Amino acid sequence: MARKKFSLIEKEYRTISYVTGPLLFVENVHGVSFNEMVEVIFDNGGRRSGQVLECTENYAVIQVFEGTEGVDVKRTRIRFKEEVAKIDVSGEMLGRIFSGRGAPIDGGPPIIPEQRLDVTGAPINPFARAQPQDFIQTGISAIDGLNTLVRGQKLPIFSGAGLPANELVAQIIRQAKVRGGEEFAIVFAAMGITHREAAFFRREFQMTGALERVVFFLNLADDPTVERLLTPRCALTVAEYLAFEKDMHVLVILTDMTNYCEALREISTAREEVPGRRGYPGYMYTDLATIYERAGRIKEKEGSITQLVILTMPDDDITHPIPDLTGYITEGQIVLSRHLHRRGVYPPIDVLPSLSRLMNLGIGEEKTREDHRNVADQLYASYAEGRDLRRLVSIIGEEALTETDRKYLKFAEEFEDRFIGQGDEDRSIEDTLELSWELLSVFPKEELKRIKREYIEKFYKGKK
Repeated sequence: MARKKFSLIEKEYRTISYVTGPLLFVENVHGVSFNEMVEVIFDNGGRRSGQVLECTENYAVIQVFEGTEGVDVKRTRIRFKEEVAKIDVSGEMLGRIFSGRGAPIDGGPPIIPEQRLDVTGAPINPFARAQPQDFIQTGISAIDGLNTLVRGQKLPIFSGAGLPANELVAQIIRQAKVRGGEEFAIVFAAMGITHREAAFFRREFQMTGALERVVFFLNLADDPTVERLLTPRCALTVAEYLAFEKDMHVLVILTDMTNYCEALREISTAREEVPGRRGYPGYMYTDLATIYERAGRIKEKEGSITQLVILTMPDDDITHPIPDLTGYITEGQIVLSRHLHRRGVYPPIDVLPSLSRLMNLGIGEEKTREDHRNVADQLYASYAEGRDLRRLVSIIGEEALTETDRKYLKFAEEFEDRFIGQGDEDRSIEDTLELSWELLSVFPKEELKRIKREYIEKFYKGKK
């Protein structure tokens, strides 16, 4: 009969039957709960932590955060702690750097907790949600003008290998503010990034002084894979505390969700589950939703959580399961273009496949300017026409184009170079709209079919 030891507050077993990857299979367990935290105790006194991934009446599957190397199935003890994963939270966490599981790694003192919270969390109750409606000025024209970010929104950035998503996010962190100039508290969760990327973000935060308002969770590429599953949940738990207990506006950056999904697939494979599309688990949609749906605003609460999610599209494939499922759950997408990047345009945002589903809630006369919606529609339509004409020119040549067609070609070129390609400039929404009118004024008034006549008369910069 398997040896078991019970205490008043903890249960301890020495019944490991099987080890695979980061998982331990423990037999003859009783009273164990899903997501319960465990301690793996070695004969030499060494200890590791883990979490129950699956359980039945007689066995439990445990994911070990530090890996299973050196585990002796006969001598290693498993102690069930009868609590789920929790993190100590405090307002003093701002300006500090933590591991993916919430342990300080910056050499500073331990956090004196104000509360100890369950990291699993829950989506905001739809009835308690307040509608996002406050414009966030990022200082980036392609976002502010055409794909406006709203406080409480979740907006992913679809990148590709080698594209400057990190630089774009660092710029947003430096510049983002709600109308009136109020800055955000930043909760930054890095999952599976390289030492070089980690050093880049640390340097950016320190040089700009943003580190004082950043809570930095860091899981590097050589850190335990399983820890990546906990990192975004720890970060969002801290964000919820700062937003809904401390009444702060919190901007949560999650990078890179592709690494998170790869960790999810690795664990699923170790559990010998039936794979779904491209080998990812069938429940990946649900798992991602438990992360993304923790963004938003709550009625009668001053604070808010806005999410910017970075994911690297494998092979630049926007139909890949990770961007595909993310696009279903979130409220829009910002797509980076390899073509624009090769041309030296920064930020290389492709505005045609990009969108913000909450844009209309955050713009207008009292929030940005009365002509914003019309101008955005006209920019989009004119740029799309110019892009179509480029393909036509490659077939029939530019000589066959009309004078109006040439104006659309010229507009597309100027739009990419001056509107999208702004470099590190921090533009106000007024600057963005003024530049828009300057670019649109290459067309005669009768070509601006998506703008109300009253706005044309007021803002048009071409020949009267």
